[in-house]
Amino acid sequence: MKPYRPAFALKNFSSLAPSKPPISVQNVETFIDARSIKTGFDPNTCRSNFMVENLLRKGYLSTARQVFDQMPSRNTVSTNMMISGYVKSGDLLKARHMFDTMLDRTAVTWTIIIGGYVQKSQFHEAFKLFAEMRRHDTQPDPVTFATLLSGCNDAEADNELVQVHGLVLKLGYHSSIIICNSLVDSYCKTDHLDFASRVFEDMPERDSISFNALINGFAKDGLTEDAITLFLQMQNLGFKPSDFTFAGVLSAAIRLNDLAFGQQIHGFLVKTGFVGNVFVGNALLDFYSKYDCLVEAGKLFDEMPDLDGISYNVIITCYAWSGQHEEAISLFRELQFTGFKRRQFPFATMLSIAANVLDLRMGQQIHSLAIVTTADSELVVGNSLVDMYAKCGRFEEAEKIFRSLAKRSTVPWTAIISGYVQRGFHEEGLNLFNEMHKAGVRADQATFASILKASANLASLSLGKQIHSFVIRSGYMSNVFSGSALLDMYAKCGSIKDSIQLFQDMSERNIVSWNALLSAHAQNGDAKATLDSFEKMVQSGFQPDSVSFLSVLSACSHCGLVQEGLRYFRTMTRIHNLVPKKEHYASMVDMLCRSGQFNEAEKLMDEMPFDPDEIMWSSVLNSCRIHKNQELARKAADQLFSMEVLRDAAAYVSMSNIYAAAGQWDNVGKVKKAMRERGIRKVPAYSWVEIRHKLHVFSANDMLHPQMEEIRKKIEMLSKQMEKEGYKPDTSCTLHDVDENIKIESLKYHSERLAIAFALISTPEGSPILVIKNLRACTDCHAAIKVISKIIRREITKPEVERQPVWCALALASRDFESVHGSGNRKKIIGLQEPQGDSGLQVLIGKLVESFTGLACRI
Repeated sequence: MKPYRPAFALKNFSSLAPSKPPISVQNVETFIDARSIKTGFDPNTCRSNFMVENLLRKGYLSTARQVFDQMPSRNTVSTNMMISGYVKSGDLLKARHMFDTMLDRTAVTWTIIIGGYVQKSQFHEAFKLFAEMRRHDTQPDPVTFATLLSGCNDAEADNELVQVHGLVLKLGYHSSIIICNSLVDSYCKTDHLDFASRVFEDMPERDSISFNALINGFAKDGLTEDAITLFLQMQNLGFKPSDFTFAGVLSAAIRLNDLAFGQQIHGFLVKTGFVGNVFVGNALLDFYSKYDCLVEAGKLFDEMPDLDGISYNVIITCYAWSGQHEEAISLFRELQFTGFKRRQFPFATMLSIAANVLDLRMGQQIHSLAIVTTADSELVVGNSLVDMYAKCGRFEEAEKIFRSLAKRSTVPWTAIISGYVQRGFHEEGLNLFNEMHKAGVRADQATFASILKASANLASLSLGKQIHSFVIRSGYMSNVFSGSALLDMYAKCGSIKDSIQLFQDMSERNIVSWNALLSAHAQNGDAKATLDSFEKMVQSGFQPDSVSFLSVLSACSHCGLVQEGLRYFRTMTRIHNLVPKKEHYASMVDMLCRSGQFNEAEKLMDEMPFDPDEIMWSSVLNSCRIHKNQELARKAADQLFSMEVLRDAAAYVSMSNIYAAAGQWDNVGKVKKAMRERGIRKVPAYSWVEIRHKLHVFSANDMLHPQMEEIRKKIEMLSKQMEKEGYKPDTSCTLHDVDENIKIESLKYHSERLAIAFALISTPEGSPILVIKNLRACTDCHAAIKVISKIIRREITKPEVERQPVWCALALASRDFESVHGSGNRKKIIGLQEPQGDSGLQVLIGKLVESFTGLACRI
């Protein structure tokens, strides 16, 4: 039997009819389908089908439906065309309704409706239809399998994928190249590269699509060498690469960390003419952006003959990652005048720029544009909105968006937690972390870095250890960023030995971990260890950055190493090509003033590229108090008092102390009056110790602790032993116009000494003592603690936290309340069962420790 040829059949049929003028093919109503003769179909139905098909092709869906409804008789082809029209228009509801009303369904019918659900990313529903198709004894064809498998791109669909594969083998379609290609692609997308490779190897015939699927699968899974090897094999076998091939190879080249290889691919693209393809161009653009090749990326973008929204997204993200914010913003403005889909604009990238530069107004404008384009419903945009508002300190908006997210993954949780921590709201950040843990959301290295920073700034060693345990349990100990955050936490909590041990145990180190070690030594006042570590870091091949030098200069400042500090400051610019920031100049000013070199300090401030700030003038003022330089102190005080905003009352207190040390009590009164007029209060000094997960807070001359009688007895006993060791009280630290004996008695009951005495009566002999203080210890306490440590033969560490915790403020409020209402009402303010100086943080720590118990190994 000869093959069926429509043109030949039409010619023979027309020769039987009377001679007439030629019939226009476009005149569908008079066009006679030769297939009606061969298949016996009704000619009127065939004509109507042609009309419906023609209308659907032109996009006239409603008119096509009218013709379909008016057809006197329909067949399966008619209904299939209408279902396909609805599927293509995205109206799956009407397509499904028409499908459900059909009595006679073919494999084509099932394939069309399955494809509709696949297009909507509803694979599980598509698979249910496929199973129903089998129950109706309708045999799937290769197109059905290919259509179904094209939607199998989720790891959760691996069970269904295996079942489909089994049916392919059962029906004998394992030799079909279209089905095998779909299986390879699906296995790659569901992270089953072993199965994908096996199907690929067993294929009796392959084409370029087969290679493309596996190359992209290898590249996606990070198997760079396998992807490139397969690409070379494809070339050797003579298969012609496509745009998908090059996209996969360039993706692999990014992970290969070989810029030269990517440039060779670029040359090959130019040679083969693929460089003008927008899909390939975008992949190449992404390659250069990932290697921070801004010049090459910018040049390629300018030379690309065709651009799309992805091109703009990639180049804008490239500039944003490299800190070229102005260029990114300029391109984003340009993008808005193009005809590309506004919903696909790089809103997340632009919001990250607003978050990094703390530009709330810009962030709000991007937010408005995202709302107009409905892009704010996208999960990645919602996460970026949470991050932007949190970093800009607008926690009400951040929480509102966070709570409205359809899915709260680790990313938005971490964004809002880190926002609180960066703004100094450590307790709130820890509370959210506790809530995140209860919600069953897994923390990542960024989450741990944030909460470790919170525990470090609160100087809660027990909480830090529990988080350390949780990090181990979660498998992030090998992560360099988690390790660096842990190192920093132990250092700020006064456990320098643990910090050093952590650094030595780190399997991988980067500049962040080295900087954490430098900071740990600098905070511990060990200049020698800081400088030695700096030199080892340079010898290890790491380029020091501005953070590295800040730790070095800080260590030199606190230990009086002026010449070394000056040498490193010069090295920073001359050898390492780093521009000193305001923080570096502040360290240098502090170092010079501490050593009494005020002329050099003033000269340096005059030569700086910016005006001295509050920190610098405060350093000058503090040093003037030590060196009794009243003239410069007045100048520094005038500069500070003239500032519109001061962080705290430190400047007024320092000047008051300078006048008090000189016996100028009238001037002391004037300074205090100026403080009151400006509404500035001195931050009360607090010290606290943590005993068995409970925090015990003390202020100077505290009488509130229930064990105060025992504490005072311990202090008296220590005072007698300290006298035998040659300790003499430095009454210059008690700047009050009172009797000398009263000053000596007052020194005994400074907050840190009360905390140490309580720790001595509450902990085993020989165990180390960690006392945390919110302000710097006076020189007399500093000397006294050294003597006490020698007498009791215990290590005493006293780190300072960055700010006064909330619970210290509560303790202060309780004292004020008690003076009016009596001590019995103290717990109304703090919310405690017993008036032990415990805090709200104690409750939080207890909750966190309780949450982690059983989940993490104890350290």
